[in-house]
Amino acid sequence: MRVLIMSFGTRGDIQPYAALAGELARSGHDVTFAVPERFADLVPQGGAGSVTHYPCGSEMLRLLREVLPELRGPRDALKTLGIMTSAMRELNSECWAAAQSLRPDIVVYHPKCLAGQHIAQALGVPGVLSLPLPFFTPTRAHPVPFLGGASFGAWGNRATFEFRRMTGILYGAMINDFRREVGLGRVARLADPLKNPDGSPVHVLYPYSKHVLPIPRDYPSSAHVTGYWFLDQGDDSNWEPPARLVDFLANGSPPVYVGFGSMGFGKGANERRQAILAALRINGLRGIVATGWGGITAGESGTDDVLVMEGAAHQWLFPRVSAVVHHGGAGSTAAGLRSGRPTLVVPFLGDQPFWGARLHALGVGPAPLPARNLVTGLNDRLGDLVRTDSYAIRAAGLGAAIRAEDGLGVGVQVLEQIVDGFAR
Repeated sequence: MRVLIMSFGTRGDIQPYAALAGELARSGHDVTFAVPERFADLVPQGGAGSVTHYPCGSEMLRLLREVLPELRGPRDALKTLGIMTSAMRELNSECWAAAQSLRPDIVVYHPKCLAGQHIAQALGVPGVLSLPLPFFTPTRAHPVPFLGGASFGAWGNRATFEFRRMTGILYGAMINDFRREVGLGRVARLADPLKNPDGSPVHVLYPYSKHVLPIPRDYPSSAHVTGYWFLDQGDDSNWEPPARLVDFLANGSPPVYVGFGSMGFGKGANERRQAILAALRINGLRGIVATGWGGITAGESGTDDVLVMEGAAHQWLFPRVSAVVHHGGAGSTAAGLRSGRPTLVVPFLGDQPFWGARLHALGVGPAPLPARNLVTGLNDRLGDLVRTDSYAIRAAGLGAAIRAEDGLGVGVQVLEQIVDGFAR
């Protein structure tokens, strides 16, 4: 089976799909992994099959990394949409070139790759939508994750999933330009991304755990909650912990990790840094502070009890800390839960409040602390995180359940079944 996997975004958006590519190769399949050049180090090696990296979206990622440190928050982010248009068109073209080089039997695409579904149609092969949050498939169980942890009642929850059509509304012209370039007809701006042109359902792979969010009883058979896809050290062999991190961990009690990943909103970065350092000091904690894309100002902490660094591989670091504080991105959430560590979510935008609410409901950490309240609220919330024994107990149990899942195996099996069914 020849598989094209396309994803775009931060490391957290890419890493699960690198893990899937590795598992497919170990199962004897050939994969083209279409992601930005910056993530070439994630491409797995080994197995009866192969994984080939095809650079896609490198320019768009560069622009994002340059723009984010200048933003104050999500409202400013909306103003950058115009400057991204050219890069988005380039991403679409690069994904099409990757598809032509492989001639895949199936296309797996993250929704940030707008051309994914249309590439599959142009090639006459099944397309499989995939993302690690329950954004697309309507359900009465909960609302679309971008609305946080609220509930609007069974039918109100289900109605919120009309948001899945937003991509077509915003980028319909760009999508139809691409479709014309690859020989396809126009689609309506309000076209349902869960329906193929022949009316059949689009299969969706959701790589998160049923132990974190139970599978809704009203999900159709085309929605597959597989369990998390983790890129383990054997796959991510290029990463080595720096000596100063190893030394810091060896020279005291397990620290608390604090980092906000790609939330690189540079306006306010120094205030966040000062609030984090103060909260660690007041609570008498050792800490590792990851500055990420610029959301926290870099520089030495001025104390032997806190190590400030750009970042570290979560799957290596999190089992070695006592607790984690992060923004609630799907990847960071998965890594923290798998390690069995109590977690405080400091959400900035998107689905992050949703995951923060889920973790609190599961009893593995305090109520989420919105990023806008970090300066005034972190002291107390951090103290709650590390001194409430039940959080650690429940996090350990949840971690064990997640580690027992075979999300990658399930994902590969689903793809094999889709291709087999399509060929009949």
